[in-house]
Amino acid sequence: MDGASAEASAPSPSVDSRARVPVEDPMHIRDILQRDPTTLSYEFFPPKSESGWSNLFDSIREFEPLRPSFVSVTYGAGGSTRDRTHELVVRLRRETTLDPIPHLTCVCHTREEIASILERYAEAGVSNILALRGDPPKGGDATPDGDFPYAADLVREIRAAGERLGVPGSFGIGVAGFPEGHPETPNTLVQIDHLKAKVDAGADYICSQMFFDNPSFLDWCERCRIAGIEVPIVAGIMPITSIKGLERMADLAAGTRFPAPLLKALDRCRDDPESVERVGTHWAAEQCRDLIEHGVRGIHFYTLNKSRATREVHRTLGLMAGPSALGPV
Repeated sequence: MDGASAEASAPSPSVDSRARVPVEDPMHIRDILQRDPTTLSYEFFPPKSESGWSNLFDSIREFEPLRPSFVSVTYGAGGSTRDRTHELVVRLRRETTLDPIPHLTCVCHTREEIASILERYAEAGVSNILALRGDPPKGGDATPDGDFPYAADLVREIRAAGERLGVPGSFGIGVAGFPEGHPETPNTLVQIDHLKAKVDAGADYICSQMFFDNPSFLDWCERCRIAGIEVPIVAGIMPITSIKGLERMADLAAGTRFPAPLLKALDRCRDDPESVERVGTHWAAEQCRDLIEHGVRGIHFYTLNKSRATREVHRTLGLMAGPSALGPV
């Protein structure tokens, strides 16, 4: 899920004395995937206020000891958080031990704008990009102008730009996958053709939309393999922490299936917020346990900039030492 919606601009607070030792030269995603047989990673979104920045970096300090394989940073609809996305990525590079992968969308963007963004990332030492078509801003044209009609076009542009800018190995590129379908492409065969086009254009891995039904995800992975998609597929997991959050997920990730046992458990405790969070976190932990047993190549947590639920999943599964706790496949 490409995180936050459009937010009002606000400067981040100045660097403080708690800055961490920066990550060494960032690794190409292919090297990360080779190092970690099962990757663990987190998604953040750029805050809209100074208090939001402070809260996010408080959470990041709790995430750092988990030693994730990488983290990703969202990019608002139509580029609405462009500067803040870049700022957060640079701060993560400079102030933390985390290796950030920025999201980049092509909706409403010209070739020149994309080239400028990629040049800034190359100068900042960023090695990897998550390439998305993205959504137009709220109230905007459903088919907005831009030089890149499809995410596959953006993948090709990023690949070429990385080579032109001298990025070692070119940029590493991730793309999105939709295990339970995409509302704009109800034909599931065509949808996998679109995904394969992104991989054929140069994508190194796939990060899935959030899901709550593992059999649906695993079946989709098998269909991807049948279609000739061989790159690693990382599973997107979002622990449910509130009924309101559940309703927002259903709206943001249209088509996502919520299994009846999950809904029944949430309904039994819907008036007890603490129990709702406990049920949602337990469900996510069981999803992760099952995925790891099935040899999933990675798990990407949609954190909403909060650490508690994700840390609890790690604690439940004995993963407080990060990906290294999983050992070789």
